[in-house]
Amino acid sequence: MKVMLKTIRFTLLIASCLVISESGFAQTHKVPSLKGKNVLIVYGGWKGHNPQAFVERITPWLKSEGAIITTSESLDSYTDEKLMAETDLVIQSWTMGKISKEQVKGLLKAVKNGTGLAGCHGGIGDSFRDQSEYLFMVGGQWAAHPGGKINYEVNICDTEDPITEGLSDFKVDNTEQYYMLVDPNSKVLATTTFSGEHDSWIEGAVIPVVWKKYYGKGRVYNLSIGHEPKDFDNPSVWTLLKRGFAWAAESKYQAKENLISPVYKSKD
Repeated sequence: MKVMLKTIRFTLLIASCLVISESGFAQTHKVPSLKGKNVLIVYGGWKGHNPQAFVERITPWLKSEGAIITTSESLDSYTDEKLMAETDLVIQSWTMGKISKEQVKGLLKAVKNGTGLAGCHGGIGDSFRDQSEYLFMVGGQWAAHPGGKINYEVNICDTEDPITEGLSDFKVDNTEQYYMLVDPNSKVLATTTFSGEHDSWIEGAVIPVVWKKYYGKGRVYNLSIGHEPKDFDNPSVWTLLKRGFAWAAESKYQAKENLISPVYKSKD
């Protein structure tokens, strides 16, 4: 009987430490809550990435989480100091396009002061190509998608981070495999390897798909998948989006993490 009771207690202890997300992936770390968080969604730019459809896809989830949502189709929102100071998370879906000095200054200032920034695909990773400080903040820039819409594999390279915990390598179908120019000091959570089928000289190239970093006090999260809304029908992709966005919204509420991890050997 004593052995049975010990077994039951042990089982309950394990169960109390384990969280099963709605996507069915096991976690020991609790995903941050978006309840009461002020979320600003700014969308526009190149229409080929369906920014309106992206907003329609994520809005019901944000509402179900209890987030306070503001949507804007104007980059002038970044110049509203009061709005930006009160915002916990900016979700941007704005591919290419131009941003004025005043607009980018407002965004940079807010993130530097603790507003989180998150986005997917070209909505954050191919925005405002001529703004070097914006690129410095995001930590990467799209360069190419060899072969156009193809099938490829995503490899989880950090299984201990709360964003990727419980996830395994997975495949995505009929979408763009982003070849990114990246900041090597970002914390990379998932990668993809290029086959060389379409551009032979990049065969075997390993490129980040998911990373997180800081710009000042603000958390920045990038997911390179998301050419169109159907990409988020993949449970792993949808989980990466939700967990990453929730992480980025915590800049003002959680202690700063040390994410610097150089891939190059130091002289020390």
